Amino acid sequence: MTATRTARERARAELTQEIKDEARRQLAEVGAHGLSLRAVARELGMVSSALYRYFPSRDRLLTDLIVDAYNAIGEAAEKADPGQGTPRERWLAIWRGTRDWARAHPHEYALIYGSPIPGYAAPQDTVVPAARVALALVKVLTHTELRNVDGEVAPELRAQAETLTKVLGIIAGPETVARLLMAWTQLFGAISFDLFGQYVGSVDPADAFFAHSAKRMAEFVGL
Repeated sequence: MTATRTARERARAELTQEIKDEARRQLAEVGAHGLSLRAVARELGMVSSALYRYFPSRDRLLTDLIVDAYNAIGEAAEKADPGQGTPRERWLAIWRGTRDWARAHPHEYALIYGSPIPGYAAPQDTVVPAARVALALVKVLTHTELRNVDGEVAPELRAQAETLTKVLGIIAGPETVARLLMAWTQLFGAISFDLFGQYVGSVDPADAFFAHSAKRMAEFVGL
């Protein structure tokens, strides 16, 4: 019984992966807004009712693809961190690793950082995976003596920053936390501008500008 059950579970896992692989292929063709369970089932030679036993709705399939993409880019960022060397070197390596993954998987990147999908609301399942890149950067700052950065912070932002320091387990003033958030925004803004063609006619290819941004943001947060 155990062997049979294990074989059944293995077969289910393999077919689930095939479904997601086909869905990713279709993302490249029609985008997230055009993803259809019926189309996925048709390409896999399945009846749609059989596919619904694996993914009861398009939104459930989208959520799985989104979680997978967040985890993949997060893993790329974490693996890019050598764990040794100066904090500045580690910071720059994480920026490069994140961008490299995005450039290698543009459609999956667009799924998580592109236009919102009409009618889809991401559930809580996506929150933890979505934080992995930011946490990789935070890890570099943990136990690192940062250069003092001063600045006036509005009361509302100060309260949000203080909450974040507790959640992230870092020792940093509100201005440093605000700068970290700005650097995180800059990272994905620069990647998005690059992938979505916004640098054409200015700094295209954007390799040198991206490297420059990564260095300036390292200085900006106090490294």
